[in-house]
Amino acid sequence: MDQAYGPGPSKVPSFLRREILEKGIRRAFPVQTEILREGQYVQAVPFVLSGLIKVSARFEERDLLLYYIQPEESCIMSFTAIVENMPSQVFAVAEKATEAVLIPNSLVEEWIGQYPAFNRFYFHQYRQRYEDLLGTIQNLLFARMDERLKAYLLEKARLMNTRRLNIHHREIAEDLGSAREVISRLMKKLEKEGVVRQAEQGWIEVLEG
Repeated sequence: MDQAYGPGPSKVPSFLRREILEKGIRRAFPVQTEILREGQYVQAVPFVLSGLIKVSARFEERDLLLYYIQPEESCIMSFTAIVENMPSQVFAVAEKATEAVLIPNSLVEEWIGQYPAFNRFYFHQYRQRYEDLLGTIQNLLFARMDERLKAYLLEKARLMNTRRLNIHHREIAEDLGSAREVISRLMKKLEKEGVVRQAEQGWIEVLEG
C-alpha cells in the first residue's frame, strides 16, 4: 500500500525504506572516498543511512559546493542522470565515513512506475536541492565573501557535529569557488573578530554560532 507525504521535509515511507534495505546494495565509504565522478554514467542512486556526502560541480576549472546529502536523503542529480540516461554533471565525495544503500538503475526504473511514493520522495528532494541552489546563487551574487565563509564554517560545524574542523584553506576555497589566498586573508579577519581560532596543525575551531 502506498503512502502520502505530509508537510515538512521529505521522508521515505516505512514500506519503501524496507524495500530499499532489502533490495539495494549496502556499501560503506571511508572519508574522502569518491562516490561519483563527473562525466560517468550513473549505475545506482545512493540512499544515505549514516555519514555525509558532499556534492560539487566544476565550472571553468573551479569547484563549487552544491549541497550535502545527509542521512535519510538521496542524490537528486544521480536520480536525474539515470532517468535522462545522461552522464553525471556533478561529483560526490564522502565527507564523513558513510554508509549508504545503492539503488541500481533497474530498481530505480521499476520503482518509478510501481511506487508513487518513490516519485514523491525524489520530488521533495528536488525541491529541497533547488532551494539549496537558489541560496548558493543568491550568496554568490549578493553576499560578501567573508559572510559566505562564516556561514560555510558554521554549517560545516553543524553537519560534522563538532566545532573543531580538520580542513585546509585550499579545500574551503574549492568549496566556495574562490582562491586559497583570499580564504587565508579572510580567515585571519574572522580570527581577529573572534569567529574562529586556527591551529598550526590545520585545525579550525569555530567559536561563534
